[in-house]
Amino acid sequence: MKRIILASQSPRRRELLENIGLEFEVKVDNSPEIVDETMEIEEIVKCLSAKKAENVSKTLDNEDCVVIAADTVVAFEDRILGKPKDEEDAKNMLKILSGNVHFVYTGISVLDNKTGKRISDFEKTKVRFREITDSEINSYIKSGEPMDKAGSYGIQGLGSVFVEKICGDYFNIVGLPVSKLCGILKNEFGIGIFDSE
Repeated sequence: MKRIILASQSPRRRELLENIGLEFEVKVDNSPEIVDETMEIEEIVKCLSAKKAENVSKTLDNEDCVVIAADTVVAFEDRILGKPKDEEDAKNMLKILSGNVHFVYTGISVLDNKTGKRISDFEKTKVRFREITDSEINSYIKSGEPMDKAGSYGIQGLGSVFVEKICGDYFNIVGLPVSKLCGILKNEFGIGIFDSE
């Protein structure tokens, strides 16, 4: 199987790829994310993931490998809620999400480093939160879990207690739409999870 590079420092994305038995290396792109807020949210996440893939690809010379990159945002009423700047920001985001429906978008890009072929797509999942009390929000923030997560919560951890209902791909909320990614790898790059070596 072709060498695979994950252009992400997210432990959750690493774990999802490990769970499906994909062998990969991690190379992180630390370039600043520049967002054109006039674009549709699905285009923003696709552009951000594509930029990460391209930036990592540039560091690999002409090596024969495939780069996978992703970018996840939470959106409420078309407003992007990124990672919180501080505890007050996290508190404000959680108050906004409390008792409401929001959407999680993940852009994914797969780039063949040798040929330059790139496919970018996105996944969108609908999430409903129950009403959250101020006391719960304060305790959750003290746990530290919200501080590195888009929308200030992690569905795979303590944040799961706030989630009343989801419609769509659960793994997209974690940060990587695994089924969509595997479809792109298989159909566009000939890399099948169930293919023999």
